[in-house]
Amino acid sequence: MSLFKARDWWSTTLGEKEEFDQGCLCVADVDNSGSGQDKIIVGSYMGYLRIFNPHPVKPGDGVQAEDLLLEVQLREPILQVEVGKFVSGTEGLHLAVLHFRKLCVYAVSGTLGNVEHGNQYQIKLMYEHNLQRTACNMTYGPFGGVKGRDLICIQSMDGMLMLFEQESYAFGRFLPGFLLPGPLTYSSRTDSFITVSSCRQVESYKYQVLAFATDADERQETEQQKLSSGKRLAVDWVLNIGEQALDICVVSFDQAVSSVFVLGERNFFCLKDNGQIRFMKKLDYSPSCFIPYCSVKEGTINTLVGNHNKMLNVYEDVTLKWATQLPHIPVSVKVANLQDLKGVIVTLSDNGHLQCSYLGTDPSLFQAPRVESREISYEEYDAEMKELQKIIKEATKTQDVLPKSEKHRDLIVTAEVSPDLDAESQAIDSEVKAEAIPSVTVKITIQSRVTAQKPNLVVCVQAPLAVTRDQFIFDDLEPDSSETVVLSVFLKGNCSPSELEGNCVVSYDIATGTPKVAQCNFKLPLRLICFPAQPSKAANHKLTIDTNKPPVSFLTIFPDFVDPSEDDQANVLGFQFLAGSKTTLLASKTSQRYRIQSDQLEDLWLITKELILRLEEHFKKQNCKDFACTFSGSIPLQEYFELIDRHFELRLNAEKFQELLSERAVQFRAIERRLLTRFKDKTPAPLQHLDTLLEGTFREVIALADAAEENQANLFQAFTKLKSATHLVIMLISLWQKLSTDQVAILEATFLPLAEDTQELGWEETVDAAVSYLLRTCLSKSSKEQALTVSSQLCMPKDTSRLKKNITVFCDRLAKGGRLSLSTDSATQQAAVMPGGCTTIPESDLEERTVIPGSTGTFPSHGQIAKQKSKP
Repeated sequence: MSLFKARDWWSTTLGEKEEFDQGCLCVADVDNSGSGQDKIIVGSYMGYLRIFNPHPVKPGDGVQAEDLLLEVQLREPILQVEVGKFVSGTEGLHLAVLHFRKLCVYAVSGTLGNVEHGNQYQIKLMYEHNLQRTACNMTYGPFGGVKGRDLICIQSMDGMLMLFEQESYAFGRFLPGFLLPGPLTYSSRTDSFITVSSCRQVESYKYQVLAFATDADERQETEQQKLSSGKRLAVDWVLNIGEQALDICVVSFDQAVSSVFVLGERNFFCLKDNGQIRFMKKLDYSPSCFIPYCSVKEGTINTLVGNHNKMLNVYEDVTLKWATQLPHIPVSVKVANLQDLKGVIVTLSDNGHLQCSYLGTDPSLFQAPRVESREISYEEYDAEMKELQKIIKEATKTQDVLPKSEKHRDLIVTAEVSPDLDAESQAIDSEVKAEAIPSVTVKITIQSRVTAQKPNLVVCVQAPLAVTRDQFIFDDLEPDSSETVVLSVFLKGNCSPSELEGNCVVSYDIATGTPKVAQCNFKLPLRLICFPAQPSKAANHKLTIDTNKPPVSFLTIFPDFVDPSEDDQANVLGFQFLAGSKTTLLASKTSQRYRIQSDQLEDLWLITKELILRLEEHFKKQNCKDFACTFSGSIPLQEYFELIDRHFELRLNAEKFQELLSERAVQFRAIERRLLTRFKDKTPAPLQHLDTLLEGTFREVIALADAAEENQANLFQAFTKLKSATHLVIMLISLWQKLSTDQVAILEATFLPLAEDTQELGWEETVDAAVSYLLRTCLSKSSKEQALTVSSQLCMPKDTSRLKKNITVFCDRLAKGGRLSLSTDSATQQAAVMPGGCTTIPESDLEERTVIPGSTGTFPSHGQIAKQKSKP
């Protein structure tokens, strides 16, 4: 047994599925036996009242039948139990039980038994008070310095202190500035009540001040009556502790100074009677309960602090003296004298685990056996070594060294997208201005091969797409079990998405407590964001994709968009986006080309991507392995730059709106301060139109906020369009230069570095830094360019001229044979690949240039490159 575990002296479990809290435990000689032995009184929220007198035969024994003196079920939940001198005419101890709407005081008595059944205990109701307000907690003591009896103070949920002089109700007072009830205690030394308010400050109220303050029943009286009939309730002292308090305790021992202990969420404080801090201790755990008790060292106080790590720490002032492990999380702790054993620690958990324990260690009776001396046989050791090496060698030959559960994955998540759109759309709160907004069903299945604890499923789609539900929390999954959920995806924002993909992520814990993640992707249908439409002959933007195979009929590759009865759709097809323009797809009858045209550049992306994917899938089914797509047209850089400028303009507007809002807010607060000064002035003065100025400023703030919100929505749409156009440019560059998969990945990392666009880190500065890095490494002209350093701090540029220039140079160097690579020696290799280096083209040669496939910008023809090489 560990040295630092609490030694179990006696323990039991109370009832089934009962709940307990801080005030449900009390220890005292409640039956007035005079033996000096305490009894353990426990009340539960189920209304059960139990009284125990533990008598274990040996330490660690469980509960015996005779240990339970009394068990009775009351009609209402028990909030708190206390023992004191609550009955007039006698100084005997009685039991006070606090319910939500009732306070009951009982006398506990025992009758000696004449047979083996033992003594009998019973409770007798002495008196009760029906409460007009819902109770929270209570405290007791000799209020006002009375002798030989205790009075009771109950705090209600709405901040009223109700005081009872035993059988009669005395008065009630409301605490000023009350919001939520906190712990409450009484200090007999200063005759005051101490609590912690919702302002996170300790407050002390004198009993005499409470007694002479305005009565709570007269709270609605007029100002005239208030001035003549009573005093306002004033606080004696206040101390701000900056956190909520769990409990308060007042201690007064002979060898220690009278102190007020406050247990906070992260600290516990020791205060003097006047509210000054004697000391405080910062805790590195979350406490659950505490109790100060007498120390053997003069001038110090010991404190027991329980926490949510099932630990009980013993402090001497602020010094940790002992830490012991408990089998449960304590919500209440007491120190009692039981069976001639002083200082027994009594703890209670929220589910009813009651334990009496003590600190200390038991001596270990184990003794290691003597080692018998024997002669070493080296021959036997050599034979054993050879056998072990043989086993190791056989084990290393086995290829399947991973456990089966790891090889096949512990948990598998799959997503199945319905081939058809939902018959009844599940779209909710969509901003799309269309007659019908389609939705598609996604069925997600989780299969577990092991025990998966607390699995949590999160479904993500790229905005402006949305799901009907994005998070699912399951109960623990048993081995070889599965869970299935169904959700719908629809277009929520008023623009077309840049990707038609989704992601499912499942996070869970295995039996060992190790967290794990499983995920899968799913592809959404094109019909979710567009529908068939009449083709359009004219368009602002056109692209031509070349292939090495004869054109395929659209009836074959787009069966979900064409009508088989219409033969004219075999070579031409129209798509109308729900939140965009019309896009037309044409297949040449004579050549191996496809043309995509639209009025918006960004709307070309998804149709072009879908066309290439469906063509590849079609020829893959026909076992055609040499199918390839190329692009020989001009990359639409100027149109792409217009989208960049539009996005950057909205970012500038957002910055201006933020500055204007800040200025107007400062102005608004300044006017408020002026008005407040005028209103507080005892001699009335004219407002000098400050109220009119305040109202006008308020309207400006609201108008600016609305404009900033509208600009933010436009900025999101512009960024989505920019991402679609960027995807298109990346695809056209890869088809033009026949880039490998790794090179396409570098392109995507360069031009699509951000999932979201913010004012602090925007798309323009991030892409500019990435393109600049490629231009001075793998696409550099010379070693001088490699030596240039780029600023490590990204900030919003003043304009986009540098970015557009770098993108143009980037395409220029790709046209001259540059290749993308992230290796360190790529720059030196690049000089050999690009004859004569990437020299700058003078503006005077613009008229002699020819357009090279792959860019709307003009680059020198092959003849010009040859002329430049021949020059000395």
